[in-house]
Amino acid sequence: MNGRYPIKRRVPLRSTPPARAPGRAQVKPVPSVHGHTDKLADQGFSPPTSAFDPNSRRGTRATAADYQGLEGSNLDGMTYAQVDVSDFAAVRDAAQPEALDVLVLCQGTVAYGREEFQIETFRRIIDVNLNSLMACAEKFRDALASRRGSLITISSVGGFRATRGNPAYAASKAGAIHLTHTLAQAWAHKGIRVNGVAPGLVDTKLTKVTIDDTARLRERLEGIPAGRLGTPEDMAGACLYLASDLASYVMGQTIVVDGGRML
Repeated sequence: MNGRYPIKRRVPLRSTPPARAPGRAQVKPVPSVHGHTDKLADQGFSPPTSAFDPNSRRGTRATAADYQGLEGSNLDGMTYAQVDVSDFAAVRDAAQPEALDVLVLCQGTVAYGREEFQIETFRRIIDVNLNSLMACAEKFRDALASRRGSLITISSVGGFRATRGNPAYAASKAGAIHLTHTLAQAWAHKGIRVNGVAPGLVDTKLTKVTIDDTARLRERLEGIPAGRLGTPEDMAGACLYLASDLASYVMGQTIVVDGGRML
């Protein structure tokens, strides 16, 4: 960047994409990250675009081998574990590193057909999208503190506005944004920076219901000044910034990455 603001800590984004099937998410603790960025690039690493299997309600898959050959899901060189984040005992008992530089929490789920107006579905959505963030944050708090690390939550622009037909999704994402504020304030003295990213409409397997509908997609694109859908790489860029020393004085903020949709 002209040498005035060097990034002292080089951080690879070990992508934890939105696994928005019921109750399942990938938890990929990132161990020591110093100097590994170029190595990952040299190995041809590219972040998975999504771990959601639209033909299954299992959520993320049991092993990395289950993604072999799946477009956008290159997990080579990564440690992979499947954890049901709505099972808080399973989160508590999951393995973890002693030290952690960056933790990205992007688990999530959504229900359509007005199912979220039913209390059982509402509770499940809140458990996955909000309560599990707290469970995972608490689980890895000490590991992050040991490295003065960065915790990044992935919420949604749906946390800032009404989401038609999805009351649980909107409420949970709003809660995630405010949880980010509160944890940043509470843990700053431990050296942990807590921030978030709120994606707009991103081109993933999860959004195929919109992307594959020509009329619906045209309508959505008309509301995005950038004139295009977001990509996982767009979200990765915001996460890399928040994880880097360039954001060392940024705390409790959720960056909206939506191509201008919220304007």
